[in-house]
Amino acid sequence: MDIYYHLSSDFTAILITLKLAIVTCFFLALIGTPLAYFLTFKSKKTKPFIETIVTLPLVLPPTVIGFYLIIIFSPETALGKIFIILTGEQLIFSFYGLVLASIIYSLPFWVQPLQASFEKIGRDTIRTSYSLGANPLDTFFNVIIPLSKKGFFTSFIISFAHTLGEFGIVLMVGGGIHGKTKVIAISIYDHVEQLSFGKAHILAGGMLILSFIILLILFYFNKKTVVRVK
Repeated sequence: MDIYYHLSSDFTAILITLKLAIVTCFFLALIGTPLAYFLTFKSKKTKPFIETIVTLPLVLPPTVIGFYLIIIFSPETALGKIFIILTGEQLIFSFYGLVLASIIYSLPFWVQPLQASFEKIGRDTIRTSYSLGANPLDTFFNVIIPLSKKGFFTSFIISFAHTLGEFGIVLMVGGGIHGKTKVIAISIYDHVEQLSFGKAHILAGGMLILSFIILLILFYFNKKTVVRVK
């Protein structure tokens, strides 16, 4: 009975982790893409300030970010109260809280590769598009996106992989509730804490193989898109 429970718990954690990664990447595309565009083509004086804020999750310990998110997401705050009114449940220790935390924590992993890709296009290409009668929206969808496919792919792959491996943030904000906020990283931690190294090996080995495959695909794709001059 105990074996079946752990198998069910681990399988549920895998599904929650994949769901979290997919949903997070979806919202990162909606939020991070305009932000990368703004930092590349629009922002001047405010660029260092905004880039600093976006990059903070890379240098701050997850516990620091998690601590402040717990405060922001608590039922006593305006955000927490609004969420309770809309959904009837607390934002903290919920899947929605995990998504918001993951978006904040993974934002630089989406913005930075995409920003680098946009910068390679250059402002002259954008001006040429405008001079031919294209508006900003046409230019973005018909010029910038086709020229930035590698940047979008890189942003998605890195953000997806990073979300899969989150631990500190999801533990503090989600609490590791079975069937709700417990992800793979927390399941591995629980198995190790219980000295169930065999079960931890299965999950950890799966994560290792999956991460290797994801990065291999990324590097292979980027290598194929490089134009070699002989």
